[in-house]
Amino acid sequence: MSDFETFSVNDVPDNAHILDVREPYEFDAGHIPGAINMPMEQLPMRIEELDPDTDYYVICRTGGRSARATPYLEMQGYSAFNVAGGCGAWLEADLPLVSESGAEPIVR
Repeated sequence: MSDFETFSVNDVPDNAHILDVREPYEFDAGHIPGAINMPMEQLPMRIEELDPDTDYYVICRTGGRSARATPYLEMQGYSAFNVAGGCGAWLEADLPLVSESGAEPIVR
């Protein structure tokens, strides 16, 4: 059992701050509009770019990386929630995705 809060893609608020912890090539292929891309392994070096007074909904491709990144963020004093199922579940729920190339977004 996890000791951090997990949300389904349908329960993420419309105005949520999305933190996508996938690699840049994955993010570029398809991501949630307005999401911040900060690959999981860069979190320790870039964490100060985040606002400690903001709630972040952490997402990856299927939920594994976000489930590891969320408790790390919380241990550093940030408010973070895991998004179950990741961008794959987001796509299956027919929620909006965009790609950096303008092509049809895909989840990698």
